[in-house]
Amino acid sequence: MPATEQPDDAAPRRTASAGARGGVSVRALLLLAIIALGVYGLDQLAKFLIVSHLHEDEVVPLLGPVLQFHYVTNSGAAFSFANGYTWIFSIVAVGVIVVIAWFSRRIRSLAWATMFGLVLGGALGNLNDRLFRPPGFGVGHVVDFITIGFFPAIFNVADIAITTSMALFILLSLRGTGLDGSRAVIRKPARAAAAEAEPGDAPAGRPTPKG
Repeated sequence: MPATEQPDDAAPRRTASAGARGGVSVRALLLLAIIALGVYGLDQLAKFLIVSHLHEDEVVPLLGPVLQFHYVTNSGAAFSFANGYTWIFSIVAVGVIVVIAWFSRRIRSLAWATMFGLVLGGALGNLNDRLFRPPGFGVGHVVDFITIGFFPAIFNVADIAITTSMALFILLSLRGTGLDGSRAVIRKPARAAAAEAEPGDAPAGRPTPKG
């Protein structure tokens, strides 16, 4: 019977890693929770120390203009952007937390667990300020206190965690890593693979012509 020609297949396929399993990954959930609680605790501790020891708008140089503590309150988003929309960001933060809780059951990759843990911890840290700090519930101002070099915005530990998580998200997406730890692999078309063969190589199944 004549051999059936296989169609070219360049579509990405996922290769499961050795750690990928069905069901809920206890390790991934535990790592996510530890990172989230660590970021939240560090953020709240830093804000407590700043509020307790500095007056609002006070500046404390640490490394000259390169690194300073500058205590301000922020009614907007991360890095003091969009001031005056606190209640909107409170709702967004609650939505982010709900989405992470929903997706957490599907996470089996420790890298993705780290990313979601950073997002969750940062969201909880700033949401805590918006819920329980003046001027009122849901519209509280976030405590910011870190300035670096000539970067125009003032930020906090929660903002650093959220920014780091976005960088990790981009890296994992570019690498094609799925929530279950699988990797997307693009298979080359058969014709492209044959074209890359060295000119002196004879096709399999055919004798090399004799001179």
